[in-house]
Amino acid sequence: MELLAPAGDLEKLKTAVIYGADAVYFGGEAFSLRAGADNFSLEDMREGINFAHERGVRCFMTLNIFPHNEDIVPLQEYLLKIRNLGIDAFIVSDPGMFDLIKGVMANAEIHISTQANTTSYASAKFWAALGVKRFVLARELTLKEIRGIRDNLPEDVELEAFCHGAMCISYSGRCLLSNFMNGRDSNKGMCSHPCRWKYALVEEKRPGEYYPIEEDDRGTYIMNSGDLCMIEHIADLAEAGVYSLKIEGRMKSIFYVATTVAAYRKAIDDYYAGKPFDETLLEEVGKVSHRKFTTGFFYRQPGAADQDYLTSDYLREYSFVGKVLDYDEATGMATVEQRNKMSLGDEVEIFGPGAPFFAQNIEDMRDEAGEPIESAPHAQQIVRIKMDQPVGENFIIRKRK
Repeated sequence: MELLAPAGDLEKLKTAVIYGADAVYFGGEAFSLRAGADNFSLEDMREGINFAHERGVRCFMTLNIFPHNEDIVPLQEYLLKIRNLGIDAFIVSDPGMFDLIKGVMANAEIHISTQANTTSYASAKFWAALGVKRFVLARELTLKEIRGIRDNLPEDVELEAFCHGAMCISYSGRCLLSNFMNGRDSNKGMCSHPCRWKYALVEEKRPGEYYPIEEDDRGTYIMNSGDLCMIEHIADLAEAGVYSLKIEGRMKSIFYVATTVAAYRKAIDDYYAGKPFDETLLEEVGKVSHRKFTTGFFYRQPGAADQDYLTSDYLREYSFVGKVLDYDEATGMATVEQRNKMSLGDEVEIFGPGAPFFAQNIEDMRDEAGEPIESAPHAQQIVRIKMDQPVGENFIIRKRK
């Protein structure tokens, strides 16, 4: 199976590639459903695609908004600018977008986004007859339903399914709540996530008197879904006919990208090597910020156990404190770009591409000039740290909170 990773910006794309993704997906500066991500300029796309292709990794671009009339001409102009960048496939939701892309790039590979709500083999066969190569399946499908779709499609048509990350309370993300409440259109990439807010009831003639809205006595976050995690179930996804496993998270950090990609890479490789599931991988994906995990719709209709009624906050047991830029084997000192506060005596964990983590205390830390320091409080500062084991460029340093 293909491991497909999110790339919210150029650094995250490179991190995903280095940590073992087979493909990455990204958005440009317009026409993508993650307007809040840093996204890619034309130059970023050119550099990122070249970096990925040199390492045998494919690049998919999201053009999955639902365009309005005023978007059509800018879209056509934009497609002319990107048509020669070497993008491997375009992820779209809207039939008009499909036609616009084909009008500019007749041989473009098209993947139908989860926003298009492909929930049956009838829908899939309709799109496949138009030349669609892949479907990003609706998240509301069971494994049995996925198998039924797979059995009714040509062998060369691929199925992609989300395996990890945030879940939308609305039907495959087709949400109008954000637009209605504050004018930010989720179907044009600007969702404000009102499903994560805490709600109360106010009676018209009693302003200021708030009554909690509760499904039961556990709390009031009535639309707050847990996060999907299928790392223990690679075999079931494979047997259902899923070709590509998709990790959600274009707006998340390189710490998230490195951790989840590395864990799923090992889980997939272990499955094909006939090895049992490594339980430590579940612990690994739990070390990045997340809501409580769920298997979504794959095995059953989700219920109360798949929501968090008490809070919409993430679980954050670890913080991302640094990224290794260089390592001197002679001295054992690593040059680190700091992302959060580090101090002498801190116990940290270090991991890298294909390398299990190791723990150590920071016993020797120096500033960029080589002078000893006791603390590095500022993000983006360059520090040097003595490592207990050899490390490499792009290794990640984390610390338990």
